[in-house]
Amino acid sequence: MAATKTLDDLFLDTLKDIYFAEKQILKALPKMARAAQSEDGKAGFLKHRDETQGQIERLEQVFGLLDKPARGKTCEAIQGIIAEGEEIMEEYKGTVALDAGLISAAQAVEHYEIARYGTLITWAKQIGLNDAVALLQANLAEEEATDKKLTELALASANAKGKKAA
Repeated sequence: MAATKTLDDLFLDTLKDIYFAEKQILKALPKMARAAQSEDGKAGFLKHRDETQGQIERLEQVFGLLDKPARGKTCEAIQGIIAEGEEIMEEYKGTVALDAGLISAAQAVEHYEIARYGTLITWAKQIGLNDAVALLQANLAEEEATDKKLTELALASANAKGKKAA
C-alpha cells in the first residue's frame, strides 16, 4: 500500500498539517497577548493573529487549487510547542521572565512554520503547483518577518528584563 504514495500525497498531508497548526496558533495567540506584560508584546501577538487569519485563507486557496476540502490533520508537533508555551504562561506568570518565555515559545512556533512552508514550496515547485508557490511564499515571508520582530523584541526588552530579580 505505501508504495503507491507519491510526492503529491506527501504535499497534501503536509498542507493538512500546517493548516491544522495555523488554526491552533490562531487560538493560542489571543491567550499569549493577554499574558504578555509589555504593550509591544501584546500588540505583536495580536498583529500576528490577524496575519495568521490571512495565512489560513491562503492555505484554503491552495486546497482549492488541488480540488480538495480544506481539512487539517492533527499535528502533534504544534500541539507540543503550544503546550510548552502554556506551561511557561503558568509557571512564569507575574515574573520578569514571562515575556522572554513567551517570545521563546512564539519563536519555536515560527521556526516550525518556517520549516513547513519551506518544504511545501520546494515540493509545490517539483510537482508543478506553480499557483500554490506564490501563496505559500507569502505565508513564509510573513513567518520570517514575525520571527525577526520577535528577535528584536527579545533583544530590546524581554531578555534584559528577565535577568532582574523580581
